[in-house]
Amino acid sequence: MPMPTVAIVGRPNVGKSTLFNRLVGRKLALVDDRPGVTRDRREGEVRLGHLHFTVIDTAGLEEADAASLAGRMRAQTEAAIAEADAVLFVIDARAGLLPADQPFAELVRRSDKPVILLANKAEGGAGLAGAYEAFGLGLGDPVPVSAEHGEGMGDLLDALAEVLPEPEEDEEADRDRPLKVAIVGRPNAGKSTLINRMLGEERLLVGPEAGITRDSISLDWLWRGRRIKLHDTAGMRRRARIDDKLEKLAVSDGLRAVRFAEVVVVLLDATIPFEKQDLTIVDLVEQEGRALVIGLNKWDLVADQPGLLKDLKEKATRLLPQVRGAAVVPLSGLAGEGVDRLMQAVVAAHEVWNRRVATARINQWLSEAVQANPPPAVSDRRIKIRYATQVKTRPPHFALFGNQLNALPKSYTRYLVNALRDAFDLPGVPIRLSLRTSKNPFDKDA
Repeated sequence: MPMPTVAIVGRPNVGKSTLFNRLVGRKLALVDDRPGVTRDRREGEVRLGHLHFTVIDTAGLEEADAASLAGRMRAQTEAAIAEADAVLFVIDARAGLLPADQPFAELVRRSDKPVILLANKAEGGAGLAGAYEAFGLGLGDPVPVSAEHGEGMGDLLDALAEVLPEPEEDEEADRDRPLKVAIVGRPNAGKSTLINRMLGEERLLVGPEAGITRDSISLDWLWRGRRIKLHDTAGMRRRARIDDKLEKLAVSDGLRAVRFAEVVVVLLDATIPFEKQDLTIVDLVEQEGRALVIGLNKWDLVADQPGLLKDLKEKATRLLPQVRGAAVVPLSGLAGEGVDRLMQAVVAAHEVWNRRVATARINQWLSEAVQANPPPAVSDRRIKIRYATQVKTRPPHFALFGNQLNALPKSYTRYLVNALRDAFDLPGVPIRLSLRTSKNPFDKDA
């Protein structure tokens, strides 16, 4: 699949070349306070977060005769828009919306390409009023940034991730890439014992004392011919109960392991499961957007195993609604029981985490979900959800488009998330939902 292309457009002197240099990480484009410095299209390769794309810097758009220099520069810009997968339309937030911005906003709107409206020069909130004015262009919510100071790049990444195609990995390379699995839990839950059993050797130091593991240890393992990278982490206690500086460092190292993992196994002590700290750890995994598997370790020590397992699965559903359906796997790291079941659950959770749903299926689901439970009315006007699509995987991330969506109550967004989970079989993974209001919230007549 060819690399996606993003064109930066706007009237002269709004900071397009400064943004171009910021994105490519080098000063490739000339920058000066005088308008019209950029004349030709300039291309650069960008790696922003997980995105990899080509960005095109263009000449400032001006109304001019086609035969003139300004007219030929405009033609180059129009060609860049035509070949782009997405357009960054830049305005100067400090100057606010000018009449010269309007005709070019119409130009990019007619291009039928996804447009991200950037309110540049908004450092320190100085251009916030100008950013609000940009709603009048009808190009959606403006993203305040400062190309010169690097502010707002995270918000720009989020906006681009919603409109650019998901990066496709080389299938051969993807098969060869190890699946990253972090084993986390409270101190003395048996994490290192479990990993030793997986590896078939006493690779990690274990013992009855809590807190033996300090570093996040990364280990390579082959399971059923599949490469796995296991991360053993220090036991996580509540921050208020951690006095030792070294233990604080060890816990923060464990948090990093969660962030870089794809699937996280939260290991519970089956004799004292679902302590408050266990729920806090699951919350962390959900916030980081990782797939989750719950391991019930020391299962050989509990009585009435069938009855307890049923009870704990019901408890997991009740206590962990944000990752409803997460696999709950009984095991014993010491006795070596249930390790294969655990890994099957890990691989299944990874598949769900990467699952993509066709837009046609999503909109069929949306129509049925809204018909079964219509959104509430706000100020005597019914909230309308017109369209939905999946914008990302890892974890599944969906966007809804409509009017007044910012007024949707949380109970209704929870209903939609649960309906998505059930309709498309997405157990045990966080589901992200973005609401995109197409109307200008500042326009009282809209």
